[in-house]
Amino acid sequence: MTDLSRRNFIRSASGLTTYFRIGSSFPSLNTVAGVSHNAKGSTTPPIIDTHIHLYDPRRPGGIPWPEKTNRVLYRPSLPPLYRSISEPFGIVGAVAIECSPLNADNDWLLRTGKSDTLIVGVIGDLDPALPEFPQQLDRLRKDPLFCGIRYGNLWGRDLETRLKEASFVDNLKLLARHQLLLESANPNPALIASLLKLTALVPDLRIILDHLPQAIPSKEPLARETYLRDLRALGQRANVFVKGSEVLRRIDGTVPIDLTNYHAWLDEIWDIFGEDRLIFGSDWPNSDQMATFADTFNVIQQYLSERGDTATEKFFWKNSIKAYRWKPRNVAQSRLFSTEI
Repeated sequence: MTDLSRRNFIRSASGLTTYFRIGSSFPSLNTVAGVSHNAKGSTTPPIIDTHIHLYDPRRPGGIPWPEKTNRVLYRPSLPPLYRSISEPFGIVGAVAIECSPLNADNDWLLRTGKSDTLIVGVIGDLDPALPEFPQQLDRLRKDPLFCGIRYGNLWGRDLETRLKEASFVDNLKLLARHQLLLESANPNPALIASLLKLTALVPDLRIILDHLPQAIPSKEPLARETYLRDLRALGQRANVFVKGSEVLRRIDGTVPIDLTNYHAWLDEIWDIFGEDRLIFGSDWPNSDQMATFADTFNVIQQYLSERGDTATEKFFWKNSIKAYRWKPRNVAQSRLFSTEI
C-alpha cells in the first residue's frame, strides 16, 4: 500500500466513527459542524454529492468556464478544497461533472478524480453529434470512474434538433448499451419535452435531470400545464432520475434561505418522481454564487426532515448508486454498500 493510499484508508476508517455509530444509523446534526439542528432533532445519513465541478484556471491554456470576470468562481476548484468544505456535513463521496466542452478535459477530470478517493464518479462531456463519438466513448468508458456524459442547454447544443438525426440517436443507443448514462443540463420546458422524446427512442438509457428545482413552471396556464404534463410523463419512466440541485434561486433580486420560498415546487417534483428517483447534488462551487454551502445544505435538509429517515437515506446516497452505478473507493463508501445489502 502506498503512503497516499494508506493515508486515505486511515482517514476513511477514522471517519466511520462519525458516520456509523453503534446503535444509531446516522449521526445527529448536532455533531455535524455548520449544520443547523432543527426542533425535531432530525438526523442525516452519510451523503453522496452527485454534482460538483472541478477545474483549475492555472492550467496551460486556461479554462472555458468560469470566466475570468467571475470573482466568485474563478479560482482553483479541486478535491482537497471540496473535501475540507464537505466532510463536516457527512459527505463521503462525490460525482464530478465536466464543465468544459474540450475533449482533452475529460482526461484531466478523470486524472483529478483519481487523485482523491472522495470522487466516486465522473460525468464527461462528449458530443454524440460528432462522428468520432464512438471512438471517444470507447476509450473513456474503460476508466472505472467514467459514468456517462452530459448533454443539454450548454455550449450551444440543441437536443430537439439532434434527435432528428439517426446517427445521433444511434450514439445514444451506444451509450445505453455500455450501461452509461446521459445527464441533462440546465432544463427548461423545451429540453424536458425533448428528453421525453428521447425516452421513447432509447428507452433503456438512464437519464438524470439536473437542476430541476431551478426550472419552475410558467405562470401562464397552458405553458404550465404542458410542462407539468411532460414532467409527469417522464415520471412514469423508470430510468429517469432527478437531481435535487440548484434548489436556491434569486427571487426579487435576493436569494432567500427560508424553505418556505421553495417548498411548493419541491413538493411537485417529489410527487411526480417519488422518493426512489431523487438524488442529492450541491452544485459546488457554482452554488457559491447563490449562498454558502451550509445555507444550501440546510434548506435541503430541512425539507427532507419532513419526508422521514427512509426517504432521506434514499435521497442522500441510496438512489445515487442506482443512478450512477458508482463503485466504492474507500472504507466509508464501502460501508454504504454493506449497509444496502
